[in-house]
Amino acid sequence: MVVKVYGPFYASPKRVLVCLVEKEIEFETSPIDLFKGEHKDPEFLKLQPFGQVPVIQDGDYTLYESRAIIRYYAEKYKSQGTDLLGKTIEERGLVEQWLEVEASNYHPPLDNLVIQILFAPELGLPSDPKIIQESEEKLGKVLDVYEERLSKSKYLAGDFFSLADLSHLPFTYYLANSMEKEYMIKDRKHVSAWWDDISNRPSWKKVLQQFGAPF
Repeated sequence: MVVKVYGPFYASPKRVLVCLVEKEIEFETSPIDLFKGEHKDPEFLKLQPFGQVPVIQDGDYTLYESRAIIRYYAEKYKSQGTDLLGKTIEERGLVEQWLEVEASNYHPPLDNLVIQILFAPELGLPSDPKIIQESEEKLGKVLDVYEERLSKSKYLAGDFFSLADLSHLPFTYYLANSMEKEYMIKDRKHVSAWWDDISNRPSWKKVLQQFGAPF
């Protein structure tokens, strides 16, 4: 059964797509236009009651929340494709730790920057300079922690590419390419080397080529 992924053109679904490519899992996609309100369609809300993307359908199994989905596939197909969870329980613990850091510490200020700098103008709304400044300061402090960690290991969970690194790809793409904030990466030697590495993985390049940059 081919996996079906809803909303492939947006950032969070791309987290799922790159995981599927790394795990060598066949998939098909179903576009969902958030600006046209298709995520509020009653049929879609039966799959995702909060009206968000991504959602996957794997036979009779439906799952939403991108980080839950990538954990699911990394475990289900652990022996197939790239091992994204680590080989020991200790490595798995570090993968989970840095996944939580990404979700709880890294993503919130970066998401605020994306909303204020990219999405607000697109929707005809004013940006809030105070939110932008505070979010950049918070993100900078998180990146300083990353710089220290990446001075000791090639990737966040150790010397192997994992879900912890993969999960950063779509939103860090905004930071590095779309918001004129790339200095936040380039000014940190080890973060910069890490980003150059993970953003040049064939899986990520394939997702960008097939579905375009995160919208």
